[in-house]
Amino acid sequence: MITRFAPSPTGPLHLGHAYSALLAYDMAMMNGGEFLLRIEDIDQSRARPHWETQIYEDLDWLGLWWPRPVVLQSEQMSRYETALDTLWRAERLYPCHCSRRDIQDAMSAPQEGTQRLGPDRAIYPGTCTDLPKAHYGEKPRPSAQTLRLRMRSVARLAEKTSAGMGFSFIETGEGPNGETGEVFFTVDELITEVGDIVLARKGMGTSYHLSVVLDDAAQEVSHVIRGQDLFEATKIHVVLQKLLGLPSPKYHHHKLIRDDDGKRLAKRDDARAIAKFRADGKSPEDIRAMVGL
Repeated sequence: MITRFAPSPTGPLHLGHAYSALLAYDMAMMNGGEFLLRIEDIDQSRARPHWETQIYEDLDWLGLWWPRPVVLQSEQMSRYETALDTLWRAERLYPCHCSRRDIQDAMSAPQEGTQRLGPDRAIYPGTCTDLPKAHYGEKPRPSAQTLRLRMRSVARLAEKTSAGMGFSFIETGEGPNGETGEVFFTVDELITEVGDIVLARKGMGTSYHLSVVLDDAAQEVSHVIRGQDLFEATKIHVVLQKLLGLPSPKYHHHKLIRDDDGKRLAKRDDARAIAKFRADGKSPEDIRAMVGL
């Protein structure tokens, strides 16, 4: 068993991060496996060295150990570019010229109705989908352009299931609606509930979905331990694994640690930052008790 914890160095780790990291570490250790740490710093406009340093200090204080050197996503760009080239040549991608405001305006138009949300925020309304065919797969791939996955093109990769043509993954934890075991999802669900997600962002060169799939495969991660807020994103990741010929790990989605009002913790919740608990004299055992471990 190989598990991993992959935080972004854009703010302090909080109790939710501690729960996910400790759970991944405990599961690996109980099964004689290995726990990896990866720093997801593809967004260099927000990543900060002092947050990265604090991640190491917080996890070390919690009693976790991981192999060195740590993989930094910002140093893996050639891997992401190779995958994008593969998908571009296969005509799986198309360029998108829409800003977030453009998408918001399109979704709020009277004929579109209420804006629909998916695992990648607003479901793309398809504004650039029907650009001339020459734009898809033209050589070379436009490196400074936002690129989207043409979700309809994955239909022929699907397998016949009891629910129709679709895909599946193994869930050893529990999804937000109690999903566990073999989880099926159809091509129709992907098209209507996920849409044409971004795989390369303008100015960033890649996206979370693409980089996390490639890094998990490169590091031979066997079990992905993460919060239930990423359950729906697993559908995207399974599709990318199929497209790129990568193995699919098992997934273990866990409960979310929430504040007193029931809201999911975010990095702005400094009051629940691990560093603050450390400064206040709490122990690693105290943190485990707080998160139910």
